[in-house]
Amino acid sequence: MRLPSLIYSFRTRLLVVMAALLVATLSVQYFLFRREELRRAVIIAEQEQALVASTALALQSITSRAYLTDIDKERPVPFLSEQAGRVVNILVVNEHGRVDDSLDPRFAPSLLEDGTAKYFNVQDVGLPRLVEAGQTTKDIRQLIPDSPPPTDRPIAGENRAFPIPVETSGGVNYIIVVLGAAKTPHTDSWGDVMQPLLPTFAVFLLAFGGLLFLVWRFTRPVQELSKATQRVAAGDFSFRVPAADRRDEVGRLAATFNRMVDQLGEMRQLEAQVKQAEQSAVIGRLASAIAHEIKNPLNYINLTLDHLRTSLAPSDPEKRSVVERLTAQLKSEVARINTRVTEFLKYTRPANTDMKPLDLRETLRDSLRMVEVQAAEAGVEARLESGGPVPPVRGDRESLRSVFTNLIINGMQAMEGAGGRLTVRLGGHDGRARVEISDTGRGIAAEHLPKIFEPYFSTKETGTGLGLAIVKKAVEDHNGTISVESTPGAGTTFTVELPTERG
Repeated sequence: MRLPSLIYSFRTRLLVVMAALLVATLSVQYFLFRREELRRAVIIAEQEQALVASTALALQSITSRAYLTDIDKERPVPFLSEQAGRVVNILVVNEHGRVDDSLDPRFAPSLLEDGTAKYFNVQDVGLPRLVEAGQTTKDIRQLIPDSPPPTDRPIAGENRAFPIPVETSGGVNYIIVVLGAAKTPHTDSWGDVMQPLLPTFAVFLLAFGGLLFLVWRFTRPVQELSKATQRVAAGDFSFRVPAADRRDEVGRLAATFNRMVDQLGEMRQLEAQVKQAEQSAVIGRLASAIAHEIKNPLNYINLTLDHLRTSLAPSDPEKRSVVERLTAQLKSEVARINTRVTEFLKYTRPANTDMKPLDLRETLRDSLRMVEVQAAEAGVEARLESGGPVPPVRGDRESLRSVFTNLIINGMQAMEGAGGRLTVRLGGHDGRARVEISDTGRGIAAEHLPKIFEPYFSTKETGTGLGLAIVKKAVEDHNGTISVESTPGAGTTFTVELPTERG
């Protein structure tokens, strides 16, 4: 079962490629979005864990009265190292802004030489933007008048500080956890930025390659069509576009173009036939008029010569002999002119054939009998060969005998004065009778073969060039074909094929 032609449509294929490209792109983008969403969720979870751990560590410092640095030393892994990139510092600040404890040793309390403690003020630490995570930062901001305005939506690419107030017996303490900037695409390297785009680029690259293939398959036949139109415009109707076997729009266009070229070729042949018919009609009318004007004077001249030879011949025998010779020559020339006029009329007049079933073997024997004497005198061996029984053909006996007689005489003339062999072969195949007339004469030059059946073309000095043209016309009137093969110096073979009664 053949698939619907819609499947083979170029537009359908293009739409399928575009749809596949869209689905693949959306799928890749969805996958990349989910992966990025998961990555950000992991970052947020890690920061939440770091914030909780930092708060717990600061509460442990407040309740145990031990410094953060001392507590951190007791841990297997230092807290800042464990939370590298997430926790920058942990501060414990009293309600007056004094830094009572700091995980960063730079801001931790220290003893002076006189034994008194040295404290830093929270204003001196240089805290980043404060984040209001469900509680107000108004009190702590009073302790840091130069701090930037707080926010409840921190930017991932910035450091931020989370102040957590804790009520103690000594008053309000603030646990300030300073978190580092989360890694974002803005902080990634060029390779990290491009890596998520590689799958999308690969999808586009594959789709682009598919589109290039489709476009190439589409434009190559169009280019062939362009070349074909140039050849057809130059008059070459034998060219065919090879893309006609495709089942898309281009294939249908190529098939339509080939049909158009076939029709143009047929129209050209019809035009040539009509032109030839018009020329033949004009020549026929002209020939009839000319023949009438020529034959009447010829008949008068012929009769006058007979009268001169019989009634007005001199009594002197010598002069009578001269008159006899001259009148004979004149009558011969008149007969030759009459023959040429008759050939001209035969070629230009429409065929008037009496089609009847006839045996080609008998027709060929009749034609050979006409040259028996001439062949014997010239030392030419003339014979008829038969390849088996051949069904009768439907044709005009006199017309076909004239065809074969003309071809046999041409073969005799080609071997004139040199002897040789003239062979007439009769056979049949595929419902057609085949007659081959071969001679071993001088042959025909290759440049003359294409013109040999043209009217008025002749290689003989005294020929009119109508003999073979008349033969070809008579064969075509019988729906037959005639062809010629020749090798200069080796001989010529004329082949006539005619449809048989059963063909």
